[in-house]
Amino acid sequence: MTEIRSGSCLCGSVSYTISGSLSKVTTCHCTQCRKQTGHYYAAARTEESRFQISDEKGLIKWYRSSDDASRGFCSNCGSALFWKSDDSPFLSVLVGSIDGDTNLEIGEHIFVESKGDYYELDDNKPQSQTTDRSRQS
Repeated sequence: MTEIRSGSCLCGSVSYTISGSLSKVTTCHCTQCRKQTGHYYAAARTEESRFQISDEKGLIKWYRSSDDASRGFCSNCGSALFWKSDDSPFLSVLVGSIDGDTNLEIGEHIFVESKGDYYELDDNKPQSQTTDRSRQS
């Protein structure tokens, strides 16, 4: 049986469904992710073809955050929702926007050299100073 997950932004104007599995969660501690969310990104990826966005009011906006990636957010409530690399068939969803239990676990921490000084990473998950952008959540 195919897993179906759904999620939405804070105001509920942008919603999505994912059919199929998600990767383990990648937490990104880079400055861009921390600036956008106020903490760090926690995202899981799936094939874009398994992803359906519902945005009847046209509120999803994509911010070009680097030369090779964009970040999707709701322009009404400001919820950060998605991350997409230009040359990838994958889309990453911020796992905090998924409805209910995710049954996911953290797989790795990336860009840890940029992490905030107010928290520790003590979960014994793999950590990298940087990452190969093609694998990034």
